[in-house]
Amino acid sequence: MLQNSKLLFLLLCTVLFVSCDSNRVFDEYKSVPNSWHKDEVISFKVNPADSISNYNLFVNLRNTNAYKYNNLFLIVEMVFPHGKTIKDTLEYKMAEPSGKLLGTGLTDTKENKLWYKGLDKPFVFEESGEYTINIQHAMRENGKVNGVTELEGITDIGFRIETPSVE
Repeated sequence: MLQNSKLLFLLLCTVLFVSCDSNRVFDEYKSVPNSWHKDEVISFKVNPADSISNYNLFVNLRNTNAYKYNNLFLIVEMVFPHGKTIKDTLEYKMAEPSGKLLGTGLTDTKENKLWYKGLDKPFVFEESGEYTINIQHAMRENGKVNGVTELEGITDIGFRIETPSVE
């Protein structure tokens, strides 16, 4: 009887947790073992439900205290179903001037939800079909021409699509 009560409680907590994220359309992470090589591209395939709704798009990152930079440069490429490609170089603030890492989390792993599309103007997936999102880092150290070959401290890279909140 106690076993069934625990199972029911766990199921209820899971349902509540999932239902609290009603804006989520797509949310997937890929792990980065040890370090993120500058030539490694993390790809996500998404097939949006429609081509008329507005969406917010995010790059999600999990990082540890081993991440030693104040910012992060990413190259994010979106390949449309019919071949059109848009490529953006994005910069995100990852730490306060004191060096304290930004993001949420109580342990040494922080989670960062970084805007990609939808902040300034609504984003619409104009074509129906499968989109590919490619993400790679473009980090450089001050005064050095070559990029950071192995970026340490990033453990997971994610991509998230949400419907905008109605306020």
